[in-house]
Amino acid sequence: MTERSTRAAVRKFRRERLIGRYLANPAVGLLDRIGIRSALLAELETTGAKTGQPRRVPVTVSIDEHGAWLISQHGRRSGWARNIVADPNVRLRQGKRWYTGTAAFVPDDDVIARARSFAKGRVPESAAEWTMKALESDPISVRITFTDA
Repeated sequence: MTERSTRAAVRKFRRERLIGRYLANPAVGLLDRIGIRSALLAELETTGAKTGQPRRVPVTVSIDEHGAWLISQHGRRSGWARNIVADPNVRLRQGKRWYTGTAAFVPDDDVIARARSFAKGRVPESAAEWTMKALESDPISVRITFTDA
């Protein structure tokens, strides 16, 4: 990455962090509290790297029988990714079910193909790819392997 593209990625990350923190994440949390949920959305609980306190954030996820795939659109720069670096033990809630697992970054994974795999059908796959490209600054795939399965 060049210095110019790195600066652009950092600016994009800061802008999108504000939007996520103050608009998107609270809206998703409100919808969840009133019972409106999606199979693609889950709540990721990490342990705060600085505070040691539980931190929860809504994430897009694809769950299978052994674990789950997530994409950190801003790589290790995002808050929950920094928390995973400090402590990879996480919990994931989809609907009313909680899963316990260990998270690991998968840098060699194709994040665009991974994003497309979250949706089923040509139009949803294209929408997932477009959204990923629009929001990413330094994406990396994250695999959570369930320890309670």
